[in-house]
Amino acid sequence: MNTEEMKSYALSVALSLPQTNLSQPFSADSDVVKVFDKIFMIAGHAHGQGCITLKVDPVQGEMLKDIYTCIQGGYYMNKRHWISIYAGSEISADLIYDLIQDSYLLVAKTLNRVQKNQLNWTDN
Repeated sequence: MNTEEMKSYALSVALSLPQTNLSQPFSADSDVVKVFDKIFMIAGHAHGQGCITLKVDPVQGEMLKDIYTCIQGGYYMNKRHWISIYAGSEISADLIYDLIQDSYLLVAKTLNRVQKNQLNWTDN
């Protein structure tokens, strides 16, 4: 999957989730996806390459960085809680899909009660 395919796929997955919206608050080539007002994905460029930046559980993030050379600490973000994914042969659509879902759920957990109700969220 090349950079443009990865970005396009990631945006389609992220924007298919409930109550998400797309904006470009940082620059015209940096797409930010939020659930309500909270960022869970940024699709942009870092180090001259396209990348997707997602929120992660810190333990999962360390494991992913150890396994995949195309995954690094989040560019311009807290390196413990965010990862940046760069295009590469080891990055599959399934992996991107799963990581976007995880990022969305991590952020959705922090929403207020009214927002969670709009998502039909149940805390288990």
